[in-house]
Amino acid sequence: MSKFIELINVIRNELDDRFNLTPVIEKNLTHKQVPRTLSWAGCFGGLAFLIFLIQVFTGVLLLMYYKPDPEQAWDSVTFIKSNVPMGWVIQRIHRVGANLMIILVLLHMARVAYFRIFRKPREFHWISGVILSLATTMIAFTGYLLPWTQLSYWGAKVGTEIPSAVPLLGEYIVILIRRGQNISGDTLSFFFAMHIWGLPVVLVVMMALHFIMIRRTGISRPL
Repeated sequence: MSKFIELINVIRNELDDRFNLTPVIEKNLTHKQVPRTLSWAGCFGGLAFLIFLIQVFTGVLLLMYYKPDPEQAWDSVTFIKSNVPMGWVIQRIHRVGANLMIILVLLHMARVAYFRIFRKPREFHWISGVILSLATTMIAFTGYLLPWTQLSYWGAKVGTEIPSAVPLLGEYIVILIRRGQNISGDTLSFFFAMHIWGLPVVLVVMMALHFIMIRRTGISRPL
């Protein structure tokens, strides 16, 4: 263990000599100034980001065994939970993490709204946050159908009926989401693609913009 720590220190020192990383780390992490009154409630956004990273990690592990096919989806999920070592733990962490991430995002937005942090010059923080909350909800909804159980099937059927209330375009939106009139294998493929590629890309891009804007304008309270 001591040799491993020594190796890590050698690598860190070599990188620090070449890239001068210590001032950057001190400025942004170890010696970063924050408001004295900042409480645990200010951690909701960071915790949501941490859960997102866990979701990505567990999702990649599940992706090794999951099969996005109506004939094999349920069997592959059952195989993960029953035959893959620690598979049921990974699947449960991914499932609970989705709900926890939504809760943390909503709590973060509630705090921002309560303290009116969205006021000038942070209006775009709020707009990007709203987009992130919608994308988070959508990525959880698309993942809900993937096990292809009766519960997920009918949940997706009810959920995809909601856009039908939109005047004029509602019916077309439903057909677009379902890839047809009814929930089918095409719907599963579309939801799978959106769950692992489309929506994660939106989340990563919007989170990057969100963090950059926070860095530019700073925290709303005095340091």
